[in-house]
Amino acid sequence: MDVSLSTETRHFSYGGGRRIHIVQEDCIRFLQLLDDASVDVIVTDPAYSGMNSQLQLGHGRIVGQYKDKGTAEGKWFTEFEDSEENYVRFLKECRRVLKKETGHLYIMFDSFSLLSLGHLVRLYFDVKNVITWDKVNMGMGHYFRRRHEFIIFATNGNNRNIRHRSFPDVWRFKRIHNARYPTQKPVELFQAMLYASAQENFTVCDPFVGSGSSAIAAIKHNCHFIGCDISRKAVDTSAERIAHHIKYGQDPLQTKPASLPEEKVFWERGRKPRK
Repeated sequence: MDVSLSTETRHFSYGGGRRIHIVQEDCIRFLQLLDDASVDVIVTDPAYSGMNSQLQLGHGRIVGQYKDKGTAEGKWFTEFEDSEENYVRFLKECRRVLKKETGHLYIMFDSFSLLSLGHLVRLYFDVKNVITWDKVNMGMGHYFRRRHEFIIFATNGNNRNIRHRSFPDVWRFKRIHNARYPTQKPVELFQAMLYASAQENFTVCDPFVGSGSSAIAAIKHNCHFIGCDISRKAVDTSAERIAHHIKYGQDPLQTKPASLPEEKVFWERGRKPRK
């Protein structure tokens, strides 16, 4: 994985030479810096602006005041301006950096962004399925409280199979309560994606790395990883989390499993990921 980046980058290595890079950069600029066909799998949860722009502060948007969250703009994090024009630029860059032979793509959506932007994915990738993430515990909402999000799974023009055809398209992992980083996703969610699509030493990319859950999942699956975030807080949080996990084998941001004790997750049916 050759990465030539002119911006601030945090570098890590583990497992006999596998590499991790976390970059502070705008997502599109970051992707533009990557070589053509340099990534095997993209797993990402964009910080969409669409849903928040439709809601009022404190009523289904963000609990509390933005100014209390410690960023210069008074927001938890910088949102991705998800106009169709910007999203098309993002998708084109994703297609360019994904390998033709192995490229798998997982993009997360809330209900608003799925309807407003999800259809664009079909213009650049072969959409294979829409996965539902059941968060088990309910969140907020105006008309019916939200308990799920969606993940579009697509390939970059190839027919490479997932690991096993028996995997379901509804994944039940508890959402993270009282997270240290906003919108933190459970590591198991990204483990499910990578268990289905990644092989050892694949390069995994997340252009919206956030708290670094996708990077922890990549480590558990013995993959290289490269991710970015425009937020310094996200880069610092991810870097500290990765360094702690590599050194101690523990995840300081998710101390309890998000999987349900009464249900077996995919990877328990075969070879387990690296601990």
